Amino acid sequence: MREAAFVKQNKDKWLKFESVLLNNAQITPDELSNLYIEITDHLSYARTFYPNSQTLSYLNDLASNAHQKIYKTKKEKKNRFYTFWVKEFPLEFYSYQKELLITFFIAILFTVIGAYSSATDGAFVRSILGDGYVNMTLENIENNDPMAVYKKMGQLDMFLGITINNIRVALYCFVFGIMLSIGTVFMLSKNFIMLGSFQYFFYQKGLFWESVRTIWIHGAIEISVIIIAACAGLVVGNSILFPKTYTRLTSFIKGIKAGLKIVISTIPFFIIAGFLEGFVTRHTEMPDWLAISIITLSFGLIIFYYIIYPRQLYKQSLAVKNE
Repeated sequence: MREAAFVKQNKDKWLKFESVLLNNAQITPDELSNLYIEITDHLSYARTFYPNSQTLSYLNDLASNAHQKIYKTKKEKKNRFYTFWVKEFPLEFYSYQKELLITFFIAILFTVIGAYSSATDGAFVRSILGDGYVNMTLENIENNDPMAVYKKMGQLDMFLGITINNIRVALYCFVFGIMLSIGTVFMLSKNFIMLGSFQYFFYQKGLFWESVRTIWIHGAIEISVIIIAACAGLVVGNSILFPKTYTRLTSFIKGIKAGLKIVISTIPFFIIAGFLEGFVTRHTEMPDWLAISIITLSFGLIIFYYIIYPRQLYKQSLAVKNE
């Protein structure tokens, strides 16, 4: 690439970065580091192809100033934990709304596949859920307690077991993103075909509403954050497939960091879901209004934190920049 074309292609990014440094803009250390990585990539390119040029000199000065600012702001604040959950992560997650939407539609697709397969193949439910589970549930239905499975284990043991298992599934969804997102899609297929089969099984037995009002007490959060964890896997996979202006390695490292933050954000929600499944779901005698309230609040919490709130923060950040 000719030097003039290189400058024209990246000039706006450099000016934006220079403005951040000169105006001492309040951005997070991670955001500044990401900008710095991109500038150093351009600096390396200029050293190789445009030695002794003004472009190289300019980028070298820009990178040096950025280096000083990064190490000046590297010291963590006392309220780092608070700013991560309330400011830093939600604002960063706004960038991954597209991946979240794609993951959601993939999950819906596999749920429909699971339900349709169960409707057209009588043996499909048993092949997915297992003979043991199906036979146990049929026995519970005969005993007029179809959701008895949630009452068999001790409350604390169930809470811990479910929470640990869900976090493990989330980590698999994230890590398997390394396989160009194919591994993550596989994890989605495994979990959501099972969900579709599970719900159709109860629909077939005339217990659809009973299953929904019970299972989604904890499932509203649990299923939602599995989708979000899978979103982290897509972020990793996309960082390999679509590095944009970064080197593939740099893009991959950025994707791993971003995906890990997304997975970390799900842990408190998995704990809440585990608590609900261990201590609340078992109370199948609760009135419908209470079950519906819990489910509605759970979905509302997820939608607010991962969709509405990031949009609000992004709009606020734009307003501040335009002042």
